Amino acid sequence: MNDLQPATEGSSSTDFDVIIIGAGISGIDTAYYLQTQVPGTSYAILEGRSGIGGTWDLFKYPGIRSDSDMTTFGFAWYSWIRPERLGTAAQIKSYLQNSVERFGIDKHIRLNHRVLFADWDTALKFWSLTVRNDQGTVRTYRARFLVLGTGYYDYEHPRETIIPGLKNFTGQIVHPQFWPADLDYSGKDIVVVGSGATAVTLIPSIAEKAKSVTMLQRSPTYIIPQPILGSEGRLVKFVKRVFPESIASWFKRAHHIFWSTFFYTYCMFFPERIKRRLKEVTMKRLPAGLAWDPHFNPRYNPWEQRLCVCPGGDFYEALCNGKANVVTDTIDTVTQTEIHLASGATLRPDMIVTATGLKLQFGGGLKLSIDGDEIDVSKKYTWKGAMIQDVPNLMFVMGYANTSWTLGADVTAKLLTRLLNLMKRRGAEVAVPRLDSRTKLQEKPVFSLSSTYVQNASEVFPRAGGGNWDHKRNYLFDMFDASWGNISKDLILE
Repeated sequence: MNDLQPATEGSSSTDFDVIIIGAGISGIDTAYYLQTQVPGTSYAILEGRSGIGGTWDLFKYPGIRSDSDMTTFGFAWYSWIRPERLGTAAQIKSYLQNSVERFGIDKHIRLNHRVLFADWDTALKFWSLTVRNDQGTVRTYRARFLVLGTGYYDYEHPRETIIPGLKNFTGQIVHPQFWPADLDYSGKDIVVVGSGATAVTLIPSIAEKAKSVTMLQRSPTYIIPQPILGSEGRLVKFVKRVFPESIASWFKRAHHIFWSTFFYTYCMFFPERIKRRLKEVTMKRLPAGLAWDPHFNPRYNPWEQRLCVCPGGDFYEALCNGKANVVTDTIDTVTQTEIHLASGATLRPDMIVTATGLKLQFGGGLKLSIDGDEIDVSKKYTWKGAMIQDVPNLMFVMGYANTSWTLGADVTAKLLTRLLNLMKRRGAEVAVPRLDSRTKLQEKPVFSLSSTYVQNASEVFPRAGGGNWDHKRNYLFDMFDASWGNISKDLILE
């Protein structure tokens, strides 16, 4: 690969050691670790949108915020210092902008650069990327290694949910993923179809101006009130008083990771205890006349689907002040002005919001190929939840279903930097996961969740088979393995 001349900072070259696709949390996190752990590596971040932030640049619906605590959702190398436990989209975007500027990552970001195709050249040992900018100009970029920091869902198309007769409705229909900036919902009766994190976030915000908001759900979810401001236990406060800021920040983050892991594990082993406790918490928040069963009695155990959180109990406040309501039923049909339910009840909204989930997508829709032959990643197994069977010099970033996305990005970045340094020491140019034909794998689900929108994950993402050939499941185990485990097993270096 001697004909590939790596770019220098600030140059207009299209040749790099590493190209990262996506300037969201995954891409920015990867870039920081490349700079610090593999010094001298040339890289670029290609972002198809006009701004950084990924999810936090895309979604514009009222109330949009994180549903993970910002202590762990923020970067390990640049602590979140705001007091809020859950950050708003505007706060997170500002935090990300400060992060890239402070550490010089912004100099490597090329906005409005959409990657359409990526082809691995076996003879020349590099990736060729077909990239189109916002002017319609198409150029070819080349890289020794490719990292996909593109998230897990389709930015351009929402998940298609069949709602009988929806096309008949003459009022406004809005999907949160494409919320119009100038949408006026003041004084309107609104029905939000869905009960996931988006609905729980959206409803308290629009209830302030709307005449009424009804959450129409087929089945309920767990909705947990949390303090608006983050709290620190005595041990964290002691460490902050005694030790330097860098150590205190590390300890605070580690403390959050430990207790969130403990809570998830406890939910898995003692679901009935947690269900009873969540029932107690919920019933204390409900207004008179709104029953816990069926509206807040999920059919699944805690963490079989993601738990929804509401800062300061704002969701329950909206119910108590009479601006919001919950209806648990299924839609029979939608007419021009009404929603007819299976129970015989009728809703008469001015606006319908379809908060029915995200459409899963791998690699941002990027077409991957090797020597011109397209790769179907759903037919391949993942190696350590970061590489793909038989695909050279490529990593993808995936977060966790049960904790902050950033922790998954940290694990992948650690694995990437260890691998690049190992390749450098051995003089290797290619790293490719190979599955021994004698190895028998038992198929596992991609995500350990029962949520509807992830049910087709095995048709979209690389497969999971256990051992080295599995997606990330547990941050503590995965980070230990990425930091000190064997990264040569099932990997061919040449």
